[in-house]
Amino acid sequence: MTNVALPEYRATTHRPGLLAPLAAGWLGLWGLLALVAAITGTGYPFGADDPHRDATLLRLLPAEAGPSFFAGMLLTAVALVLASHRTTPTGPLRMLLLAYGWTVAFVLAVVVPGMQVLALLGYAPMLLVGAPFGWPPVDYADVFTWALTARVAAMCGGVLLSGVLLRWQRRTAGCCVGCGRDGTDRGWTTPAAAARWGRWAVWVAAVIPVGYALTRFAWLAGIPLGLAREDLAELRESGAVWAGVGLGAFATVGAVLTLGLAQRWGARFPRWMVGLGGRPVPVRLAVIPATVVAVLATAAGLNALSVPEFWQAGRGLSAAGLPLMFFPLWGLALGAATYAYHLRRRGICGRCNLG
Repeated sequence: MTNVALPEYRATTHRPGLLAPLAAGWLGLWGLLALVAAITGTGYPFGADDPHRDATLLRLLPAEAGPSFFAGMLLTAVALVLASHRTTPTGPLRMLLLAYGWTVAFVLAVVVPGMQVLALLGYAPMLLVGAPFGWPPVDYADVFTWALTARVAAMCGGVLLSGVLLRWQRRTAGCCVGCGRDGTDRGWTTPAAAARWGRWAVWVAAVIPVGYALTRFAWLAGIPLGLAREDLAELRESGAVWAGVGLGAFATVGAVLTLGLAQRWGARFPRWMVGLGGRPVPVRLAVIPATVVAVLATAAGLNALSVPEFWQAGRGLSAAGLPLMFFPLWGLALGAATYAYHLRRRGICGRCNLG
């Protein structure tokens, strides 16, 4: 019997990289802008002029206190990022710093974006394709606003901060900062185990957006699902029903791609794809967009459920609004499915030699 040499675990040292400086610079830039807004009293994107303010949890924060709140939160996060680059706290201090950091990341990536960023992502194909033809008939200045820019920037900052925190958390726990392995076998993270529980997560994450899409396709077919007949007639007459169809199509395509996280064609390009057929799908090509949608779906769902009007009959409590109740579950399930895909596809770590 031939003995096969297995990779040995080796502790990883803290290697300076670009992630922490990039996160510190990004958060610092927007922290300074918030500080300027606090001093001058102008430039705060989520004030009374923000038409989407009431649809997010930011409505609970008084507009006059918003700039100071964000300036303090962002600049403190910068200090945390810089500290994580050099220090290795232990015990309660480590837990306290990580709790604060993950709270800030949650606020930036989930609370601030609300539903607007996910809606824009769904409308993007129509806006890009229809722009030369003047359809849909919207003023793009009303779409791409300062508030939208700040929401996207906040989400980017939350993602960057999450990356720094994850590396710091792994390093201070004695794990590999690249893959999180610590040399011990945890059954649920093995490829075989991830394939089992990941399959359940994939199906949940695929079914929910299809339920949303069906309501929008029903409107196109003239079925007033969750709408009064006069409201549906107005949508069909104005052509706005096609916007709903576009969102439904986007959700359907997303559901199909989600299935790929547990299918063979999600690991290797199908044979019919000229030039790519049979080649391995780059892991990041699936993980990055799926993670973005998971974050945005969670943000849209939590913010929608936080609005009191959502729980009124005929609003959220209708066939049209009911799918939004499951958006947080969609985001969590898609996140779990994406992580399972990552566990199945990752190879030997270049830092610790485990895999």
